[in-house]
Order: sequence, then structure tokens, then C-alpha cells
Amino acid sequence: MKPQLSLTVLVDNTTLTDHYFIGEPGLSFILKTKGKKILFDTGYSGAFLANAGKMRISLHDLDYVVLSHGHRDHTGGLVPLTSLLTEAQINAIPHKVPELIAHPRCFFPRPKKPLPNIGSILNEADVRRQFTVNLSDKPVWITENLVFLGEIPRKFSFERIEPGKRKIVLPDGNTEPDLLLDDSALAFRSDEGLVIITGCSHAGICNTTEYAQEVCGEHQVVDIIGGLHLLTPNPLRMKKTGMYLRELRLNALHACHCTSLMAKIALAAYCPVREVGTGMKLDW
Repeated sequence: MKPQLSLTVLVDNTTLTDHYFIGEPGLSFILKTKGKKILFDTGYSGAFLANAGKMRISLHDLDYVVLSHGHRDHTGGLVPLTSLLTEAQINAIPHKVPELIAHPRCFFPRPKKPLPNIGSILNEADVRRQFTVNLSDKPVWITENLVFLGEIPRKFSFERIEPGKRKIVLPDGNTEPDLLLDDSALAFRSDEGLVIITGCSHAGICNTTEYAQEVCGEHQVVDIIGGLHLLTPNPLRMKKTGMYLRELRLNALHACHCTSLMAKIALAAYCPVREVGTGMKLDW
């Protein structure tokens, strides 16, 4: 049977053995469904472009660029992507101008001492010069079965984290603690159930899953792939996250990027954790 959704990992922290792709602490996926080609996040650098070239995946024909949130390890590749598309225009190489979908706060500056900005190198005005832009805190349906979730409600208290040194600069120049309200994800309705595709899950993977189920009108979840932002989770959060995921009865949990080895080992006691690396391909 022909896949409804295909996903290829262009960049992750790790790589698959014997393929010799580039890994970096970032994330980038390419998705194909219903004749649409979607780039989900761009990693930290141009590594996703180099890997796409080795995989013989063209990025000249993207229909959409979707950003999970504004951190540099997910948006840094926008700069080489704009260069790729600009050079295509200069050299009359056939290409599309993709629509960029993100939360309205995605391009706000994010100072975090000692760094002046850990957010996107490009600001909103820069992005609007390069792409058709759709900034939304509400769900955006890309196809009838693939949706950008927009702003994710924070339901579970155990997934709340303090912003610490993180700040975000508002359009009026004032700053406030960065609660990462721009963190979002994709959800896909397959015949078997939902596939949830995350960047970092700063909103919490349980919160993200609950909202995906609500938006899609579908309870069954078959797979989750992406970062879970479980680097040094406290034992209570780890236990409650594991118990929540166990109740989903997942076919697979493809935890990667910002999920530590310790967290993967702990989660494996609750659900089927699977390996992820640059170059991996999945179909649903």
C-alpha cells in the first residue's frame, strides 16, 4: 500500500551507521504527503542542505517550511536556505517560493546571558522578504490530514518548567520571561491513528499530544517522532510522562534531538523507543 506520509531525517544530533551524513545538535525533517513537500525545521546550519544533496532530495520544490519554534538549532538553516532559493532565481533554476508557517512569536529576539540572542538569525521582516509567511497561534491545516498545531495549551503541571535566564523581546522593546509559547508541532491523521512530529516539545509532549488529539478529533496515537526536551528531567516528570505515553499504546516512540540517553532508557520501560538518526526514513 502506498504510504500516506513519508518522513526523512535531514538532521539530528546523531547519524545512522555507514551512511556518512552530517549530524549536529539540531533538527530537520522532510515530509511528503498528498503531493506536498514540507520542510520541518532547518537545523542549526547548512548541514540539512548537504545531507539532502547526498540523499538526492531537492529543496528547490518545497511547498512549505514549518518551524516548530524560534530557537537557533531549529531556525539557523533559514539563512543557507534563502541563499539556495536566491541563487536558483539568479540562475533561472526552476524552484518554488514556499509558504513559511510558524507561531507569531517565532522570530522575536531571545537574549540569554551571556548570549545576545539564541533565537533566529533572521527577523520577521527578513523572512517576509524571502517567503510567503503565515504566522498563526491557531491550527493551520496544510492538507486535510496534516496540521500545524499553533500555540499548545499547557494542561499538565508536571510539564511546566521555569524560564530561568531565558528572555524574549516583544515588539515594543520590552522583555519578559520566555515561556516558549511559540513551541508547536505537526500532527498527521493516518489510517492507523495520529503521528505527532515535534521539534523540541518545550510545551511538553503530553500537552502536545492532548492538543493534537483535540484538534484532529482522533484519540489513537501510533507514533511520535522528534525532540521531547527531556535532558535532565526530574523523577516525577519522567515517571508521569512515561505513564502517560504507556496509556497511548504507541507502535513506536522515535525520541531524538533533545532527549537524553537517560530519558530514552527510562521511557523504554513504558513504550517502544526506537532509534533515530540523520538519514532515517519512515512511512505511515
